[in-house]
Parts: sequence; C-alpha cells; structure tokens
Amino acid sequence: MLTEFIVTPRIAYFSMEIALASGIPTYAGGLGMLAGDTLRSAADLGLPMVAVSLVSRAGYFRQQIDSHGRQIEHSDPWDPSTRARPLQATVAVPVEGRLVWVGGWLYVLESHVGGRQPVLLLDTDLADNAPQDRRITHWLYGGDETYRLAQEVVLGIGGVRLLGALGFQIRHYHMNEGHSALLGVELLRRHAYPPEDLLPGDSRYDVPLVRELCSFTTHTPVEAGHDRFSYELVARVLREPGSDQDFVEAATLKRLAGGDDLNMTRLALNLSEYVNGVAERHAEVSRRMFPGYRVHAITNGVHPFTWVHASLRRLYDRHVPSWCHEPELLGRADALVPDADLWAAHLEAKAALLDAVRQLTGVALDPGLPLLGFARRMTAYKRPDLLFTDLERLRSIAHTHPFQVVLGGKAHPRDVEGKRLIERVHLHLRELRDSVVIAYLPNYDFELAKLLVAGSDVWLNTPLPPLEASGTSGMKAACNGVPQLSVLDGWWLEGCIEGVTGWAIGSAPIAGADAARPDTGTPGAAAPGAESNALYDKLEHTVLPLYPAAGRDPSGWIRVMKGAIAKNAAYFNSHRMMRRYATEAYLR
Repeated sequence: MLTEFIVTPRIAYFSMEIALASGIPTYAGGLGMLAGDTLRSAADLGLPMVAVSLVSRAGYFRQQIDSHGRQIEHSDPWDPSTRARPLQATVAVPVEGRLVWVGGWLYVLESHVGGRQPVLLLDTDLADNAPQDRRITHWLYGGDETYRLAQEVVLGIGGVRLLGALGFQIRHYHMNEGHSALLGVELLRRHAYPPEDLLPGDSRYDVPLVRELCSFTTHTPVEAGHDRFSYELVARVLREPGSDQDFVEAATLKRLAGGDDLNMTRLALNLSEYVNGVAERHAEVSRRMFPGYRVHAITNGVHPFTWVHASLRRLYDRHVPSWCHEPELLGRADALVPDADLWAAHLEAKAALLDAVRQLTGVALDPGLPLLGFARRMTAYKRPDLLFTDLERLRSIAHTHPFQVVLGGKAHPRDVEGKRLIERVHLHLRELRDSVVIAYLPNYDFELAKLLVAGSDVWLNTPLPPLEASGTSGMKAACNGVPQLSVLDGWWLEGCIEGVTGWAIGSAPIAGADAARPDTGTPGAAAPGAESNALYDKLEHTVLPLYPAAGRDPSGWIRVMKGAIAKNAAYFNSHRMMRRYATEAYLR
C-alpha cells in the first residue's frame, strides 16, 4: 500500500497532533485542526506530502460536566487497527539509555476529489519495549517533562528514521510548531562531516544544508508557551545505550537551542531557512519575541469542504461551481447566491445544531432568536467569561433584544484556571436562566465544531490581545456565512471589515504596545470592563437590532452573511494557505 507514496519525493509534515477524522482522538484543539486542514487541502491540490504524528492510543480526554459545572476527564482510547494499517518497519531511538522501538500505522487521508495523503502515526506500544516505553505514545500532551521529551524524541528523531526505513524520498521537512524540532538534530547527525575533513574551529555539522531542508511554523505568541527542557534532562533522555558521548555535541546544541536550556522553538528557528507566523500580527509579535530572525506571515486558513454544512455545499454547488477547488470563487457569492436561498440553507444548518443541543443538554433553543456561538479551548486568554462581565447589562439587552448562547470547549487537565472558567460560565448560565437561554455542550470535538460553526448566527471571539496567534474557528463560521463578532486580534485584524464581514469589539491596539512584553503575557490591551462594555454596545445597538427576528427585513443581515463568505471565506482558506507554503517554503 505504501508503493504509491514512496515513488514521488514528498514534503514531510511533522505535527504532534492532527485532526484526521471523527472518532480518531489524535488532536486536542486548533493546532490539530489546522494540521488536518493542511493535509486535506494538500490532498485536494495534489501536493505530495507525508504527515508524521503520534498514534495517541489513549487520546486526549473525553469531557464530562457535572451538575456544578466542573469538568471531569475520562480516557478516550481508540484502536488504530480499526482505521489504519500497521507499518512493516520499526526503528530505534535512545531514551534514558534504552533503545525504544518505534513502529507505526499508515492512515490514508482521502480527499473528496480523489487525492490521497499518507499519515504515519508513530507507536511505541510494541512487545520489544519495556512497559514504561510502550506508553510513550499513549497520551496526547500527557505526563511529566520526561514523558513529554520522550514523546518529542519519538516524533522528531523517530519520525525521520521511520521515513527513511520505509523508503520515503523527502525533499523538505515542515515543523508545525516546535514539538518536532529534534528532527533537525537527527538531520545534523546525518549531515556531519568526517572528523578527518575538519580543520580546527570547523563545525562538525552542515547546518546550512539542514536549514535549507527545513521550514518552521510557530503558533505561540507567549515565550512561556514554548517547550523548554533542562540540558541535564536532555542529556539523560538522549543518552544512547553503552555510550558516554552526547547525541549531538553539547556546544552545538546550546548554540542552536539556547545557552540556559533547550528551547524547542529556538532550535527550530535556527535549523529552518523559512520561518512563518500564522497571521500578520502574529508574525510581528514573533519578530519581537525572537529579534534577529526573519519571520514571514502566512495567515492560516480552513478547509472549505470539511467545514461547510451540507445545505451550504448544495447552495454553492448550484451557484458557484468549482468553489471547492478554487475557494476564491466564493468572492462572487454576494452577487450569485440568492438571498432567500442563503437564508434557507442557514436555517437548515441552525436546525441541525438546535437538534444536537436538545439531545446533548436537554436545552430547547428558539430557531427564531439570534444565536451566539462560542466554542474553543477553555483557557484564561480566550476569556470565555467576558460576555458575562455585567449580568444586569446582559439581562437588559436580552429584555429588548432576546438572544441565546451556545458554548463549548475543554480545559487542559492541568489548566486549573481553565477549569475554573468552565465552572464560572456554568454559574452564570444558572444565574441568567430566566433572561437568556444558554447551553454548554460537553466534550466539544470535531463533529460538534462542524455543527456550531455552521448553525450559530454570530460567532463570538474574545481573546486577550496579542495572545490569539490566528484563530481559525471564525474562518470556519465565515465559510457558512456566519459573521464574527470579535476582539481585533489574530486573523480578525485582517478579516474584519466593520459591518461587512462582521463586527469588531473595541478598536485595534496600537502596534507594538500590545506585545511590549510577550514573554510575560501582560499586553497593553483595553481593560476587561472597557471591552465588555464595547461588546455590550455592539450587541445592543448594532448586531441584535439587525437580526431578522420578529418579522424584520432580513436583507441587511443577509448582506453581512454574504460579506463573510465573499470577503473572508474566499481568502481565509487552506487552499490559499497551502499554495503559499508550496511556493514560498517548499519549492524555494
């Protein structure tokens, strides 16, 4: 089965998580969703890639919300043999003086237009490994620092070795975030000069060649969010059996990854010729975080066919043929798609969401009232509680302009504040039950995401600038004609045309001020009270009065829906993103 994939030189795409399909829990959130959309567009476009990730047999976790709004985590295992085929090769990597054998599974991602992309899911649950080593690839983002570093050894070093053992011809390596940066260290070892060819002071490794082979996409605008490991831990974990020599010379590693500890982002930066952030603003922030590095901007996009609801697909097929392969054609949707047809397609998507909400929560939502959707990873900088800053103001708004809310999202098991946010949101849900109907969907996942981004009437996003590197959920909503109401951060700085594609909460922060201290996460953004007031003002005076409730003329609202499609969906898609990666990073 591998034969069709190894005859053509490919781009190797490394990502700790990839959202491949429903029922395969190899992702935790936006990074994995982006990786999946990357591969889906590559399959559509015929761009030869091979993805490398971990099998994550135990998944991330299945979320339960108890009666007090507390998150309870349950295991979410899956059996790769039901969705993938075992690879007929194994390689070994060093972990704490032991040889750990790495095998894997081949999952073939198939495009709706016939393209196919191989995905290698690395697996250490092999009989030849010690019990503790069999568990290295079990939990996505689980365990302590040693476990995490062992996972990154398997991903970066093991991934490169397995590609070679299987016969893949790799023309370029793409690191999606710094988790896989050790692939560059493995490449250094492969491109080392013989000792007899070196003159005093010469580097043992061909760093320029390795840099030419690699590209790196950074996603994290906060220094504290980048993986760092002490060199003592690195020396212990990367110790080879029966050897007292460094895996890579310590001086070289410190020069590339930082003198104090191994910073995976700095290692990736120094071993990649092409580096990019995931939005224009994020690239600016990254350049300030890492002065001296050239950081390009390729703004993220989403895979149109995956995220567009079936009712909207049929609509686009009728009026904008070839939109799937050339999403830029959606730029004509405002002129080609009839208003009545668009509204009918949206109401069909909304009905599907309301049905799912009723089944999962027992909450009955009104199809005639505007529905605000908010669903993403629950963590402090996403500020899911901004909407609830002033409950009396919300009640007042709802009295004049009734609306309803659907929320969803998981907090990382070790994110205590994120879990508290979920509890606080549920407290507000109970406090507002007589004024605003609110539902919280448990276990937010791939399938729920598709329902929410299509069935909501307004997509709400309230991050703390500049901590939203990109944010792709609003792009998914725009593909369905759902306008966004958001703080101006990430992609929305590029996508917001006020009153045309959606609406801004507040004003854009002054360039430079919002990221003066990105390492501390203390941006110069507006105070929460000011931003919540801006949110309430926009809801009360602009958004809700425009919505076609109580017999209002729908033409104004539909005009904004069309603006979201024609101005946002036509541009912020992963086809455009992958064409840029191909021309600017892979085929230099």
